Amino acid sequence: MSDAETLFERIIAGEIPADVVYQDETTFAFRDINPQARVHVLVVPKQRYRNVAELAAADPQLLADVVATARKVAELEGISTSGYRVVFNTDSDAGQTVFHVHAHVLGGEQLGLFGRHA
Repeated sequence: MSDAETLFERIIAGEIPADVVYQDETTFAFRDINPQARVHVLVVPKQRYRNVAELAAADPQLLADVVATARKVAELEGISTSGYRVVFNTDSDAGQTVFHVHAHVLGGEQLGLFGRHA
């Protein structure tokens, strides 16, 4: 992994402004600047791992913290009962563009199917 800071590390450090939804000791949640649903919040661990596979292998508790924060975000955003999606994109073919693991929490409307582009 590169020593260069990722965009998300700069957001967590407060160097780049973000619309913060929630944070705790291990995670940080903020609104996506290019939302794909009415609610689109990114949840990142404060400690950097490249993707969800690397995080799961290295620190299962931190992965559990990320998922718990996704649940908390859904509650805070009022979508926990209507339904929401949690997505981890893993590497380039899946669309991962920032190589600091992050969960997308999407909801607030009926979500379509996902997969291959038409």
